[in-house]
Amino acid sequence: MQEVQREPHRVTCRAPRLAIACLPPSPPEVSGKGDEDICDDPHLIVGNISNHQLIQGRLGHKPMVSAFSCLAVQESHWTKTIPNHKEQEWDPRKLDKYAGIFRFRFWHFGEWTEVVIDDLLPTINGDLVFSFSTSMNEFWNALLEKAYAKLLGCYEALDGLTTTDIIVDFTGTLAETVDMQKGRYTELVEEKYKLFRELYKTFTKGGLICCSIESPNQEEQEVETDWGLLKGHTYTMTDIRKMRLGERLVEVFSTEKLYMIRLRNPLGRQEWSGPWSEISEEWQQLTTADRKNLGLIMSDDGEFWMGLEDFCRNFHELNVCRNVNNPIFGHKELESVVGCWTVDDDPLMNRSGGCYNNRDTFLQNPQYIFTVPEDGHKVIMSLQQKDLRTYRRMGRPDNYIIGFELFKVEINRKFRLHHLYIQERAGTSTYIDTRTVFLSKYLKKGNYVLVPTMFQHGRTSEFLLRIFSEVPVQLRELTLDMPKMSCWNLARGYPKVVTQITIHSAEGLEKKYANETVNPYLVIKCGKEEVRSPVQKNTVHAIFDTQAIFYRRTTDIPIIVQVWNRRKFCDQFLGQVTLDADPSDCRDLKSLYLRKKGGPTAKVKQGHISFKVISSDDLTEL
Repeated sequence: MQEVQREPHRVTCRAPRLAIACLPPSPPEVSGKGDEDICDDPHLIVGNISNHQLIQGRLGHKPMVSAFSCLAVQESHWTKTIPNHKEQEWDPRKLDKYAGIFRFRFWHFGEWTEVVIDDLLPTINGDLVFSFSTSMNEFWNALLEKAYAKLLGCYEALDGLTTTDIIVDFTGTLAETVDMQKGRYTELVEEKYKLFRELYKTFTKGGLICCSIESPNQEEQEVETDWGLLKGHTYTMTDIRKMRLGERLVEVFSTEKLYMIRLRNPLGRQEWSGPWSEISEEWQQLTTADRKNLGLIMSDDGEFWMGLEDFCRNFHELNVCRNVNNPIFGHKELESVVGCWTVDDDPLMNRSGGCYNNRDTFLQNPQYIFTVPEDGHKVIMSLQQKDLRTYRRMGRPDNYIIGFELFKVEINRKFRLHHLYIQERAGTSTYIDTRTVFLSKYLKKGNYVLVPTMFQHGRTSEFLLRIFSEVPVQLRELTLDMPKMSCWNLARGYPKVVTQITIHSAEGLEKKYANETVNPYLVIKCGKEEVRSPVQKNTVHAIFDTQAIFYRRTTDIPIIVQVWNRRKFCDQFLGQVTLDADPSDCRDLKSLYLRKKGGPTAKVKQGHISFKVISSDDLTEL
């Protein structure tokens, strides 16, 4: 494996010790060091993996050190990345079993990949040039970095990777970036505690969290703030606690609960000097017993506690890497699929339509539909492109600009979108040339179509789409443009008309007596097919915005929209409208009075609905 741009001298390990691969200093006369060992007592891990500070090295990558520090927080993650670490340790009693190789595992584009390396490490004048530990005989991070560079092609391929990119490759977690200033957590008290609950849940389920302070320019990188923190520097969360105080401490701190976060500086210096720092007044108010009872413990140098308020006020960016749970039984929290942008002369087969600005070709991109079964659940969507930096030496370009759009669609959508007439644009990601883009939103109940795109159309590349939710969302790709021709379809009549309908509202509904509770919902029928809307609670003026789509053999088959009242034992019929929905009909918003059952001439009932209906003879128009 080529470890740096200049080829090191390859040396043979004389004994079960970690060997040096010497690099010539610049100017390029070769160092006189020959076949050497770095130390006499090398170990993969010395003591606790998180006990020692990690150093970047003169050619190292700062995000790598931050990722190492995060990885060391959760044993369940680092033991997966460094499998059988005890068996890989050098044991002087088993010299015959040491082969000078190490194994590591990485989550690479959706699959766990094992990488095997030898025990040679690049040095200059006997010093490791990439990351190393302050414990001079500990080498897990240096070897892990070498294995990661081998996976990506070379050490140079590590340039430009973010801390979250690396953490995801180490652990397979799902990353989300939180803009602390945009979230206004210092102003909105409810949002601040909501954030704490999310962080607590993520951390206790094995997630990894790190945070940083924005550095407006290169000159301010690593500049110390008034409270001892470093700008442009990544801190790792090592604990988070909500503590109920005893009677004495309530009087001291004037609050019944403390919301506390413990952070760690991977470099082991420049700690927080504000409230709850080691020299602060708050810390001095606690006895040793208080600290132990509350769990306010700092295990090593570089760790410090902060209150939630100070945490939200001082840090600008929060990277949350969720440990996803996909059990053998029960629902999956994460749905994922590998897809591809491809180019074809046939517009119906082309799958590289460019971003939303390319209105004529945008919907030629791959399309994926998922269902949110309940209101108010947070859904995190992540789109990752195949990293092209691996192929940089082969003349391939850097990463493409990618992003995705999200649309709320019909309850019964089964085929691809072709035009956006009534669909609500529910969200859009950032468009950027990073490896991964994401979007995090609280979504209403319903069906959503996600369209992953490159900024420019007509290019090919693979991508990985992942969606996280605590409720099952059933992600699947939309591949068909219209119903298939089949013997069954031909026998009963192949569809000739496609109709989209949106019911905006049902207002002025019947209420028999003043104290009656009305819980309206819709039933939309076309032939033997029907769809139902969610129930609206206690209102006679219900806003639905419910969409449905039907493929009809003829316009003689009407679309019937019924309004019902949900009751405990027997639902009450409130009225209906019957629509021909002919392709020649006006496509503007309309309003019709509800009627009794029996067609468009039946007796009028109380209430009316507002709706928009679009029909077309072209089955691929909608």
